[in-house]
Amino acid sequence: MGTTLIIAAVLAATALAASMISARLGLSVAIIEILAGIAVGNTLHLGTPQWLVFAASFGSVVLTFLAGAEVDPTALRKSWRASLLIGGLSFLAPFVLALLACRYAAGWDWRAAQIGGIALSTTSLAVVYAVLVETGLSATRIGQLIMSSTFVTDLGTVLALAILFVHPTWWLVPFVAVSAVLIVGMPRLAGWFFARYGSRVTEPEAKGAFTALLVLMVLADKAASHAVLPAFLLGLAVSRTLARHPGALQRLRVVAFALLTPLFFLRSGMAVSLPLVWASLGLLTMLLVVKLVAKLAAVYPLARRYAHPHAGFTTLLMSTGLTFGTISAAYGYSTGIVDQTQFSVLVCVVVLTAVVPTAIAQRFFAPPPVQATDRQAAAGTAPSRVNGSGSEDLLLRITNPGMGGTAGLDVGADERQRDPR
Repeated sequence: MGTTLIIAAVLAATALAASMISARLGLSVAIIEILAGIAVGNTLHLGTPQWLVFAASFGSVVLTFLAGAEVDPTALRKSWRASLLIGGLSFLAPFVLALLACRYAAGWDWRAAQIGGIALSTTSLAVVYAVLVETGLSATRIGQLIMSSTFVTDLGTVLALAILFVHPTWWLVPFVAVSAVLIVGMPRLAGWFFARYGSRVTEPEAKGAFTALLVLMVLADKAASHAVLPAFLLGLAVSRTLARHPGALQRLRVVAFALLTPLFFLRSGMAVSLPLVWASLGLLTMLLVVKLVAKLAAVYPLARRYAHPHAGFTTLLMSTGLTFGTISAAYGYSTGIVDQTQFSVLVCVVVLTAVVPTAIAQRFFAPPPVQATDRQAAAGTAPSRVNGSGSEDLLLRITNPGMGGTAGLDVGADERQRDPR
């Protein structure tokens, strides 16, 4: 128990420091938390207890669910062609080039090279979502396009890993069946559930969402799969309901960004072994360049057409990687396909692609701040998309703290007016 408490206290202090540094530098807290995780993991050597592995895994699933909840289905239907093209090529180009680089330039065997190609093909939905929420862009047209394109990229990554390596078991059947039931059923029950149990201090809405996500994680683990993609689809399915209840969505965000997100990003940084990476610095540099060049060549021409005038910002965010890249590398390491050095190099490249493109995008290519009405117009939504009474402006202040620091109090006041309980 003593060691557990020490690790928890150190990570809590590290997360607090990361938030303060993020505010000072104007960079996404996800970047600072990853770098802090690398520093803590390689200096204090705390180890990785099982509770941290679980919390980080659950955090990635919750973040993906929230990312799906941010996507407006109407805007998604309007941009499906652009999302498929950008997301599809964002997966295919780095997968092929990284595979060839690992096989012929680095001398890895075919199976290890395939793991390398998959790990470096990803775009991190967790990083993308965190950046878009922090910058207030998640409800804009460009934010919607980036998130939906990221989903397509990660879908390609999961399919590639499943086709090349995963041997399905009979658990895949209940996993798919339960995922379908939740995705179809939860939006139909949400209206009744919110009317009967919503706006209570015991937060039954959050508990219901977490229960569904944990069930998906259990079945995904049994099926040798991952719950991130059905979690995104579940969030997308309930997005209209949560848009009508911005208070519930904000409370889910509070839990995610105050507790789960820091553990996920810190854990990702702690997985990097700097001594092994330093010994393979040339290989790391080559793979990092391969991924970034492949993403640039595949995404930028399409982004100039579909994401103008924010092609550079879109391309850089589509170049990020973290969740699925780490998962793919960890799968290869746990099954003996890649050794520890290959694993450390892949994870370090993945982490660097979460940090470097994001920092450049925010510093030099970020779209200017927009007002709430502009965000609604850009996303193709009317003010009634939220609740028709100005709650979108409230949500903007919540997700963009620079516009006002009392958003959480405003939410509480709004909830008390609607429900005296």
